[in-house]
Amino acid sequence: MTNNLIMIAYLISSVLFIFSIRGLASPETARRGNLTGALAMLIAVVATLFVPSIKDYYMIALAILVGGVIGYFSAVKVKMTSLPQMVAVFNGFGGLAAVFISLAEIIAGSQSYIESSIGLLIGAIAFSGSVIAFAKLQGLMSGKAITFKFQHGFNALLGIVVIAVAVKFVMMPSLDMFYILAGLSIFLGFMLIIPIGGADMPVVISVLNSYSGFAACGIGFSLGNMLLIIVGAIVGASGAILSYIMCKGMNRSLVSVMLGGFGAEDSASTAGSANGGTAKSGSPEDASFIMQNAQKVIIVPGYGMAVAQAQHILREMSDSLKAEGVEVKYAIHPVAGRMPGHMNVLLAEANVPYEEVFELEDINREFATADVVYVIGANDVTNPLAKTDSTSAIYGMPILEIEKAKTIFFVKRSLSPGYAGVDNPMFYADNTMMLFGDAKQITEKVVSAMD
Repeated sequence: MTNNLIMIAYLISSVLFIFSIRGLASPETARRGNLTGALAMLIAVVATLFVPSIKDYYMIALAILVGGVIGYFSAVKVKMTSLPQMVAVFNGFGGLAAVFISLAEIIAGSQSYIESSIGLLIGAIAFSGSVIAFAKLQGLMSGKAITFKFQHGFNALLGIVVIAVAVKFVMMPSLDMFYILAGLSIFLGFMLIIPIGGADMPVVISVLNSYSGFAACGIGFSLGNMLLIIVGAIVGASGAILSYIMCKGMNRSLVSVMLGGFGAEDSASTAGSANGGTAKSGSPEDASFIMQNAQKVIIVPGYGMAVAQAQHILREMSDSLKAEGVEVKYAIHPVAGRMPGHMNVLLAEANVPYEEVFELEDINREFATADVVYVIGANDVTNPLAKTDSTSAIYGMPILEIEKAKTIFFVKRSLSPGYAGVDNPMFYADNTMMLFGDAKQITEKVVSAMD
């Protein structure tokens, strides 16, 4: 009877996880999706505590306490700008958990060697890949693609070796072979992510999330746990779908992203290459006057807005403009920020109305009718070289076509290139005015000038 109730609880939890993922697909339902996911996890944990084979509740309680404290302080202390790093860490923890569970299964004498080896291989890659992703996002190592001669051939050979060792482990299982497979898989994860530049990091985070899900799915088969199988498959599949959507938004294939090299160009060599004139510097007062006398203003937020935490003052500026009868819209690029949905989350945090926020494919045609575009901390996603320069690192990536607007204000600290290391010719366009400085401080001055 107890096992039947546990299976029913697992089934309920699985359904709630599916609704949670569905809720996270839209900013309007994301909060409800998070709460649904939390409820699903609570049901899953409580049900697992009643599994007859569980004996040591003290260690479980200690693990829940430690994990709960870490999770609480992560949620409270980690800034929104560091959310991509936190996601990378969590992906890494998921992969590492799969590695340890595989080890425990082998030590316990489990015969599910195929499932354990799959969970170990994918989990180890997810762990080490997440370590590199975190280091690049956190600035602990260069965000540029790190490449060397014959890199792709070396990685291909390493992958073949890992698969061969995995096959041998299944045929002749031993702890020594397990450790060799784990070490090689971790090394492969390092080598796969190191050559990927920062501009592709949103896709990498999504891919690693998918890896951690499939690792959990493999471990679910090893443990015979229906919930892990279902939820792992959901996470893995949703991560894969999101990766595809992100690649489509960048006009790149997933294979080309994972092979790396995007962002490998030296900034010094590309900076100034698009400079066909002199950048004009303006003042917040200029921007305030022009926007107040406009009919339509489109705001383009980017990572610089996130760093400066300028989303709240940006909403105040928007409210002031709307009070003057100005139509205001927000344009979001699929890869703005450093993880999928980064800008949407920040704008939602500032209570920006959902109906004012538009994705690239819905807003691009409106730039031609905009009097003003206010670009705050964005760069690569507005760079027209993506359409015109076949040698550019961002060539082929769909962009926000801000060049069609009458007047463009760029809020940036300097003329430095974006994360892809490519100079933006829009800085020097005749209809562009640069507002140099901190995004929050500049926008505060613009709002003050509107009073």
